Amino acid sequence: MIPWYFWLVPLAAIFVLYMATKFFRMMKAEPAGTDRMIEIAAYVRKGAIAYLKQQYGVVAVVFVLISIFLWLLAYKFHLQNEWLPFAFWTAGICSGLAGFIGMQTATQASSRAAFAASKSLNHGLRIAFRSGAVVGLAVVGLALLDYSFWFLVLNFFEKDMPFPNDRMIVITGTMLTFAIGASLQALFARVGGGIFTKAADVGADLVGKIEKGIPEDDPRNPATIADNVGDNVGDVAGMGADLYESYSGAILAAAALGATAFARHDNSLQMKAILAPILMGAMGAILSIVGILVVKTKEEATSRALLKSLGNGVKLSGLCILLAALFVLAILGMPNIWGIWGALAVGLISGEVIGKTSEYYTSQAYTPTRCVARQSQTGPATVIIGGIGLGMISTAVPVLAVVVGTLLAFSLAQGFGGEKDILMGLYGVSIAAVGMLSTLGITMATDAYGPIADNAGGNAEMSGLDAEVRKRTDALDALGNTTAATGKGLAIGSAALTALALLASYISAIKGTMVSVGDEFVVVNGNNIPVTALTLNDIIDYYQIHLLNPKVLMGLFVGAMLSFLFCGLSINAVGRAAAKMVEEVRRQFREIVGIMDNTAVPDYAQCVKISTFAAQCEMLMPSAIAIISPIIVGVLLGVSGVVGLMGGALSSGFVLAIFMANSGGSWDNAKKYIEEGAMGGKGSDAHKAAVIGDTVGDPFKDTAGPSLNILIKLMSIVSLVVVGITVKFS
Repeated sequence: MIPWYFWLVPLAAIFVLYMATKFFRMMKAEPAGTDRMIEIAAYVRKGAIAYLKQQYGVVAVVFVLISIFLWLLAYKFHLQNEWLPFAFWTAGICSGLAGFIGMQTATQASSRAAFAASKSLNHGLRIAFRSGAVVGLAVVGLALLDYSFWFLVLNFFEKDMPFPNDRMIVITGTMLTFAIGASLQALFARVGGGIFTKAADVGADLVGKIEKGIPEDDPRNPATIADNVGDNVGDVAGMGADLYESYSGAILAAAALGATAFARHDNSLQMKAILAPILMGAMGAILSIVGILVVKTKEEATSRALLKSLGNGVKLSGLCILLAALFVLAILGMPNIWGIWGALAVGLISGEVIGKTSEYYTSQAYTPTRCVARQSQTGPATVIIGGIGLGMISTAVPVLAVVVGTLLAFSLAQGFGGEKDILMGLYGVSIAAVGMLSTLGITMATDAYGPIADNAGGNAEMSGLDAEVRKRTDALDALGNTTAATGKGLAIGSAALTALALLASYISAIKGTMVSVGDEFVVVNGNNIPVTALTLNDIIDYYQIHLLNPKVLMGLFVGAMLSFLFCGLSINAVGRAAAKMVEEVRRQFREIVGIMDNTAVPDYAQCVKISTFAAQCEMLMPSAIAIISPIIVGVLLGVSGVVGLMGGALSSGFVLAIFMANSGGSWDNAKKYIEEGAMGGKGSDAHKAAVIGDTVGDPFKDTAGPSLNILIKLMSIVSLVVVGITVKFS
């Protein structure tokens, strides 16, 4: 029986989507600017739509092939739930739809934000930020709707279970595997979009700024439109699909662990443990709107003041969510209310710590990035060295935040005294992941705001708006670089906690899989135990999941290696695509007479075509690694090897992603700092050195780095989907 409080979730989803629609209409009601501004925005929108259509076509083919595999797994070999092939598509479509809504909003908002900046800095900030909020609210609204739909379907059809509590374990475990569709869509969007945008960005910077000495976003640069298109398909559509996957994965993992942890209690309490994280997520989605509405700034605001304006909105939402979560837990009558609430608070605080660390290391308002900028006075080499060193140092606080947060969440949910329950502790860790993403409606707004502000600046430059407007859009753009780095830090931090919860869910799922493949009794420590009576510790002992098992160690090494292999393939893909872009831009400057004196128009479409083709070809190999490796390791090394694989990918991928995001963000804002007038300003030798550093950082922060958090979760989800194959061959 579905409890009454479940219906609050779809109602919250509908309200959030309504508010997203309202913000979109408010943005559309704003004037789009001059005829030239409208024309430039149309170029960008047309290129973005063309790219997404082509990418979704490629992804659809991949989805059909994987659907066939899932159909065989479910209907031929009976190693997965029969609903999986269908839910795979709904999750993928919702993830892609979230990205498409974001891209449509961003391309409509850029010229409006630029025109609004001609009135005031606050007006430009409000248009860009509330347009970013459309993306954040669409992500959480669609995720809540998809969860609600499948929760109702499975509760209606999945009734053939001897014990009610086992039934809920099966239902939530099945829903967790549904996330594979969202994960795959997110990976393709992130990798493909990242390759597209950085190929165009690097090509535009190297030829335009370094060789020709023309400003960023100058209409004479053939790669400028492709660069602006890339901001939308990579940092908006890609980020939308990415965080949809993170949000749904965190909630599904928490629900699955709640079902397992409370299996010994009565059915009513187990249902409350399952729905508690989704209810807290729903409340968080609604209360994010409160923070969105209070964001504003003064006309002469500094970089720190602008950061504070956005930070105030996030903090207000976080505080409201903490109070609402305590109310939800009290109404549900959960045991250990303060422990579970404390785990949520720990996740929220850990996310804030990670975000503030990213802000400190990447914003030109603080010392680290200014130090990198000063190193540009001695050339590109010292800029690159400084950025790499800064990125490595910046990993310390986020890693410690996740370590301490995990320990506290585990201990609070488990209870510091009395009998210890490892499953309750792991439930607390999953609740912490939900807490970290509970403000996603507004934190996604701060992230999507960045590329909108960047495109607004480009539109202002290409439209020839006056210097004061460009100064305002530059301030908004520099803020966007920092918020983007903060969003990436939050995404990878939540991925670490979610992946840990998925690892626990994987071990828990083994028991049900052993029953389905026909095992009845197993020998654990010399005792013949029925499979149905196995505990979590029995499964760990049976498969020897410990560091003295060489299969676990081999899996750890392979998982750690895959993170670097994935990054290397992604970065090299950007390098190859960027080389083609550089050649094309040089050709146009050489062969189209009159570009430099504005008597001829560059062939923008050809540059968009180069980036599109490169992205479609290059994204397949890195994506295939995430899908195939868990299957191969499962067949060769068994359950213990897969656990090692997941652990190795998690630990190396988390640290590597933080390093790349913060190095890239620092290089980008060091360039912005110089462009504001420091160290000789635009056109100086220091500026040229900083541009080189920025181009090195582009694939770090916008292609390889942000894709890693999807990689570690996708590998975990694929491991869950093929757990039947792994157990059977083990």
